[in-house]
Amino acid sequence: MAKSNVIYVCQECGSSQAKWGGQCGSCGEWNSIIEEASGEVTPKGLSNKRGRKINFVELKGIEKPRPRMFSKIAEFDRVCGGGLVPGSAILVGGDPGIGKSTILLQVCVALSYIKDARCIYISGEESIDQVRMRAKRLGLSDANVELASATSVRDIMTTLGENNPPTVVVADSIQTLYVDNLDSAPGTVTQVRTSAQELIGLAKRRGFALFLVGHVTKEGNIAGPKVLEHMVDCVLYFEGERGHQFRILRAVKNRFGSADEIGVFEMTDIGLSQVQNPSALFIGDRENGVSGASVFAGIEGSRPMLVEIQALTAPTTFSTPRRAVIGWDSNRLSMVLAVLEARCGLSIGGHDIYLNVAGGLRISEPAADLAVAAALVSSITDVPVPAKLVVFGEIGLSGEVRRVSQSSARLKEAQKLGFNGAITPQTHPGLAPNKNETSSSLNVIRIKHLEQLLDFIRIEGEKNLSINATANKS
Repeated sequence: MAKSNVIYVCQECGSSQAKWGGQCGSCGEWNSIIEEASGEVTPKGLSNKRGRKINFVELKGIEKPRPRMFSKIAEFDRVCGGGLVPGSAILVGGDPGIGKSTILLQVCVALSYIKDARCIYISGEESIDQVRMRAKRLGLSDANVELASATSVRDIMTTLGENNPPTVVVADSIQTLYVDNLDSAPGTVTQVRTSAQELIGLAKRRGFALFLVGHVTKEGNIAGPKVLEHMVDCVLYFEGERGHQFRILRAVKNRFGSADEIGVFEMTDIGLSQVQNPSALFIGDRENGVSGASVFAGIEGSRPMLVEIQALTAPTTFSTPRRAVIGWDSNRLSMVLAVLEARCGLSIGGHDIYLNVAGGLRISEPAADLAVAAALVSSITDVPVPAKLVVFGEIGLSGEVRRVSQSSARLKEAQKLGFNGAITPQTHPGLAPNKNETSSSLNVIRIKHLEQLLDFIRIEGEKNLSINATANKS
């Protein structure tokens, strides 16, 4: 009989070691090592016993794949790659109170209307009465959804392994589940990894879609071992600011669709409602004729989206100017500021900089560099960027403006929303111009260097002065 021993496991990376330490030697995290029980000290290798022969099949299968399931919540189906794949495992993470349980309950109810569908919602954090209260508040009480409050993986496996297989199963959350033959507490690396492995294996064998709700750490990452994200087929993150009613559901990993696809929802009194046209929503409240604002034509997954970027500069009263950024990478802001000073001669070092992406959206693509630069220059010079103008392009360290992907889709989205101009990177001499871009009715201004953007804004300032002078004379 194997002797029970004690090992020390890091709760961040899952590495184990023989003795406790304040810092993990693998990931460098402090105070993340806890004591767990282990049946063996060292793993044994394979013995001389022969294994079973593996049968190989052709890449082109004979049987048709099972069709996807559609929840009729278009924004959710888009993020999942066009619907749910039977037998898939989806991990949903997000901050506390962001709406993870709400959206999954809505999806579970929507899928319950599929013919012969059996939808199960298992809560390890709330009682059945609490889930019923939420369903009543959302107006979903009449749906055919089976509820349960359980935390034992063995009990869940026994119940789901019966003759009548479910269609969709929601486990809320994976950190509350436990395997009874492990001595560690629920939420530890060993428990989370083993619980997820058992449930995912059952979902693959029985062919039902499995949703796992995951808690996040203070850094915003899903708690538990990183291997959990490798085990599932799809990882969805709920993003959003507390002060905004908008929620962004982003696909970080998706084996059945494109990653970085997003779905936009609005938090209301009756739950999360989908937003059909996010571009019109994000730029709907913008004011015209105000300096320090520009409209960026971005790409989120496969969807073009327009969003307003706001910048405010003010002379600093501190020895070190402030740099406050919301919704964008602070390192890229520092790079854009350095290029404006070093390559364009713009004096900006003695100013406090405040940058904000309106609407609570978080932008990560480098194509926003030019729009950020336009907002900064507009704020410093107090010259508004034209209201019907979109800007996109990547900035290099020498000040050159580089091409970005899917320019035609960005221009098409801007034209659909009534914009009549765009500042874009110049077409590479060795590449033929895109027919969709040249046929657009937008007045496209192509620039090669960041100095040309400053010249454009300076000319706009002179036009405004001339118009104001003419109005004063009259």
